[in-house]
Amino acid sequence: MLNKRISLIALGMLSATQVMANDQAESKGFVEDSNLKVLLRNAYINRDKKDGNDDQREWGQAAIGTYTSGFTQGTVGVGVDAFGLYGLRLDRGSHSGGQGIDFFKEGDSGNPAGDLAKAGGAVKFRLSSTVLTYGDQMPVLPVLSYDNGRLLPESYTGTLITSKEIKGLELNAGRFTAESRKSAEGHDSGGLKSINVLGGSYQFTEQFKAALYASDVEDVLKKQYVNANYVFPIDKDQSLTLDFNGYRTKLDDSYVRESGATGDDNKIWSLAATFATGAHSFTLAHQRSTGDSNLGYAYGGYQKDQGRVGDGGNTIYLANSYWSDFNAEDERSWQLGYGLDFSTFGIPGLSYNFAYVRGDNITTSTSEGGTEREIFNQFKYVVQSGPAKDLSVKLRSSILRVSQKSSEYNSSGNEVRVFVDYPINIF
Repeated sequence: MLNKRISLIALGMLSATQVMANDQAESKGFVEDSNLKVLLRNAYINRDKKDGNDDQREWGQAAIGTYTSGFTQGTVGVGVDAFGLYGLRLDRGSHSGGQGIDFFKEGDSGNPAGDLAKAGGAVKFRLSSTVLTYGDQMPVLPVLSYDNGRLLPESYTGTLITSKEIKGLELNAGRFTAESRKSAEGHDSGGLKSINVLGGSYQFTEQFKAALYASDVEDVLKKQYVNANYVFPIDKDQSLTLDFNGYRTKLDDSYVRESGATGDDNKIWSLAATFATGAHSFTLAHQRSTGDSNLGYAYGGYQKDQGRVGDGGNTIYLANSYWSDFNAEDERSWQLGYGLDFSTFGIPGLSYNFAYVRGDNITTSTSEGGTEREIFNQFKYVVQSGPAKDLSVKLRSSILRVSQKSSEYNSSGNEVRVFVDYPINIF
């Protein structure tokens, strides 16, 4: 049914005649609007695991090239997008590789690859302010959001239609039939059969925005997402933002049997209140997971790995997602967060974020009432000018402690991440 709805809505998008915007009319041309960018990324993650679990460590250097063409002029514009990725493993130690960090997939020998390379491309068509793209893509939607938090990004192969015909309204409909794992070569290394996505967002007023999306991962699950975001202006440099996010997930019966899950239903939501004043921001958030599935909120990963579903490693638009996602069965979690923008103190480009999150009421197959807590710190600096303009350095650490009752769901550890990204605009 979702596939039929996508087809009907896509037809409506492409046949729209009464529009408020027409991006295609402003097209300068295929070459004139094109750009080529290269991102050089040096990434390091170290996880010092506790309670007898093996440590993990990955270090790599990546080059990520992306080409985006403009659209040909005329009623229907045509263009192409392409990317090329290369990653080199710098840490050849015994702790490299393994699930979780996933810079380089482990082979049959149990050792991760020394390097990997892959490329992809897509053709796109634009009518008015509606774009149809077919090929290899990196979608960013609440129910299908590719993971770019490791050395190389994930990508998906399929069709996506994005319509912005009405000011403030964005509609999306798509179907993807292959997933390229971030740590492996090939266009179908994630085990995805297909995923259909449908939804949109609307900016009702300058202060209020809402979104509604749904997805159907073949033979795995059906998922719905809702968001409401409201900004209350208080003073010239003060505001209060309320952000609600919620998912409802229903696992397919066949996947429940294959994964060993004990139930098929999960509902998870978060509500965050952020007060911003000058250079400071203060956040209070609550997140709650309910339902009978022992997988909690299932997302991301790869279908070949137990308990994973293949809908993108960033498909968790929730407030309390850091190293831990605080998404276990029955889990309730609270967050206290703080952010600081150093530009007010004469250091533009430097920012700091802190969060303390505590979760309780965790249910596993062997116990109830488990807990976990995480202390998160992050500094980020973006060079503002000169030859290294836009180079960013991100230093992140997490201290995660999990009770014995929750050990089946998660494990304690200390994590450090260092990411250095240097974007270069070729043209």
